Formats: sequence, structure tokens, C-alpha cells
Amino acid sequence: FRDSSALRRHLRSHTGEKPYHCSDCSKSFRDSSGLTKHLRTHTSEKPYCCCDCSKSFRDSSSLTKHLRTHTGEKPYHCSHCSK
Repeated sequence: FRDSSALRRHLRSHTGEKPYHCSDCSKSFRDSSGLTKHLRTHTSEKPYCCCDCSKSFRDSSSLTKHLRTHTGEKPYHCSHCSK
């Protein structure tokens, strides 16, 4: 692992430890980024904005998927057929 904090985060996947807790509900998370993303469900914060249509998203991965609606990119293909 690149640093000790990366190792600690990884070890939590084995131990089940979730030290980051939401103060608004009972959910817990392995890492602070999971909690940060979750907290946006309570605040309605959507900091990731599409430059093409101005639609906003809570996390960068949702924006990335959305951007494909504009580009037509389909990066995943079925290995059994042509789709």
C-alpha cells in the first residue's frame, strides 16, 4: 500500500469496522469519503455539475455516467454477444 492510511482502510474491508457515523441517521461507513457522499443525501448538496446541461450530482461517478449520455460512450461490452 502506498501509505499506512490506505492499509488501514483496506483492513476495514476484512474486519467490518465502520468508524465513520452519520449523525442524522444510523448508517456507518468504512471511510470518510463514504460518509461525505452519504451526508449529501441529507443536505441535498450536489457539487458535481454537467457542463453540457447543468444537471447536478451528489458524486463524481454519477456525473461520469451521466456524461456518457452526451458522448454516447458505452465502455462496457458483453463478452457473449455484440452488445
